[in-house]
Amino acid sequence: MSRSVTILGAGCTGPLLGAMLAARGERVTIYERRADPRRSTPETGRSINLALAARGLHALERAGLRAAIEPALVPMRGRLLHAPDGSRTFLPYGQRPDELIYSVPRALLNDVLLDGAEARGVALRFGERCTGVDLDGGRLLFTGADGGAREVTFSDERPLFGADGAGSILRKSLVGRGLATAQEDFLDHAYRELTILPDADGRHRLEREALHIWPRGGYMLIALPNADGTFTVTLFLPRTGTGASFESLRTPADVVTFFAREFPDALALMPSLAKEFFAHPPGLMATLHVSCWHDGGRALLVGDAAHAIVPFHGQGMNCAFEDCVLLDDLLYGATPWPVVFADYDRRRRIDTEAIARMAIENYGEMRDRVRDQNFQLQKELALELERRHPSRFIPRYSMVTFHAGIPYSEAERRGALQQDILAAALHGRQSLADVDYASIARRVESGLSPLADATAPS
Repeated sequence: MSRSVTILGAGCTGPLLGAMLAARGERVTIYERRADPRRSTPETGRSINLALAARGLHALERAGLRAAIEPALVPMRGRLLHAPDGSRTFLPYGQRPDELIYSVPRALLNDVLLDGAEARGVALRFGERCTGVDLDGGRLLFTGADGGAREVTFSDERPLFGADGAGSILRKSLVGRGLATAQEDFLDHAYRELTILPDADGRHRLEREALHIWPRGGYMLIALPNADGTFTVTLFLPRTGTGASFESLRTPADVVTFFAREFPDALALMPSLAKEFFAHPPGLMATLHVSCWHDGGRALLVGDAAHAIVPFHGQGMNCAFEDCVLLDDLLYGATPWPVVFADYDRRRRIDTEAIARMAIENYGEMRDRVRDQNFQLQKELALELERRHPSRFIPRYSMVTFHAGIPYSEAERRGALQQDILAAALHGRQSLADVDYASIARRVESGLSPLADATAPS
């Protein structure tokens, strides 16, 4: 017998979860404060392009929606670093043909997921702003686009999923009721979204299959390709300060001067930079820590509502989609929702905490360490060790990005061991020709057990 499920939020996570639950026979209704984005102008200026990787692709495959989004995906095979003098260095993500990530605009992915959920029988209710969650009474209060009020009930037989993002009203209700604590650790950096338009023939004006990075130590610029010939460009800067910061860029002349000094090749491709810069407000970034994601069995937080992270590993959406896969795995037979919720919280937390830490670390790598010759040499050695020990040594980035079967926590643990091996192997050495591979092999064999998911990614 089918059960009724309510989901708050029709961003990317809500529709994917709804499609999976509907495929299991659940009657799903999704409520969303916005108008239907498929029939209205999408929000702009605050959306860093999504980087779809193995975990997200696995989730889309599970839901039967991968084929629908593939035409909008642009492969990125590595990072293309832009130095201040105009020189460029390409750092591949992996060494196998399928070790790549895909750039996709959030709005396009959201549309595909909404269509997929609707096709599977999910009811979508747009223009419904949730104004209150009564956890004791099991009631949701909504105000519609027409100003009218409505009430929706939930229980351990009719559960509520909060997929309503980092500002989740369900999370605030759990905290307010004393069922959870929440802490947001904000970065002192923010971001602004910009654009590089295609050339007169509609072609990309930078190399298409790469994530472009202008690393400058304390800040950076990135550009991700889109299928329509554009690049979504994101500037990451300190929020305040007398040096390079959003606070110091107060006039169009300030912005142009800053780009001319730090990102001259990008400036040449952005004739409307100053106008676009001030049209888009800066976005804040934070890591969210929530002590409990559910109320026992009636309501559960998923995705960013439970564990929002900073965007520097490209895993926020992939992580949220993996949440949906785990929930789908746990719904065997007629398992009661309270059992599912408790098991999900227990099993998922260690991995979301691990990717949150790794995302913070990756910011320092992207904006600074990628420029260092020793860092680049370590990356080369890591790929060589993967070739020599494919079942034991997989670079941490590859474990996170290309191997959906390796938990984030395991990638973090093994990554630390591997970093020690790399640092010791290259100590005092200037090239791979000087490396003692026999000694490394002994450390790899003794310290790294074979991985079950060490085959080429699917």
